[in-house]
Amino acid sequence: MQDEVLATIQASTPRRWAGVGMLTTVGVLVTYVAVVSPPEPVWQIFLFAIGGASLWLAYSVWRATEDCIELTQTEIRSGSGEVIAKVENIEAVDRGVFAFKPSNGFLVRMRHKMPNRWAPGLWWRVGRRVGVGGMTAAAEAKFMSEALGLIVHTNDRGTD
Repeated sequence: MQDEVLATIQASTPRRWAGVGMLTTVGVLVTYVAVVSPPEPVWQIFLFAIGGASLWLAYSVWRATEDCIELTQTEIRSGSGEVIAKVENIEAVDRGVFAFKPSNGFLVRMRHKMPNRWAPGLWWRVGRRVGVGGMTAAAEAKFMSEALGLIVHTNDRGTD
């Protein structure tokens, strides 16, 4: 019962293609400019670096968005099994308009720090904050955030 998946978030296919397509286009165009009409050597190196970084990020987003995010009674985890956050460590779930959160997503504040990690387009974790969302459907993220908020609230009331 503890390992039963209560909610799942996946990257939306159109957003995934659009995001990766835009990053790839930027990488190709910047690299093309650096090759076809080379500016001064310093700027050419800069353009190659930006082009390479854009292509690397496009690949990273493509790989990360193949995965999904799952919510169970005890944790938020990736579909590959990586634990994003333990429910017992969650202090609050913030899905407000002014929260520093990914688009179509929500923010989780934790009691204790965890190692920084980033799956571009799906989630990120920095210190005591976890952002879930990005290239995801808003309805899936809203459902997960509400279910997670209910679980956290129930656990907090049970420990008082």
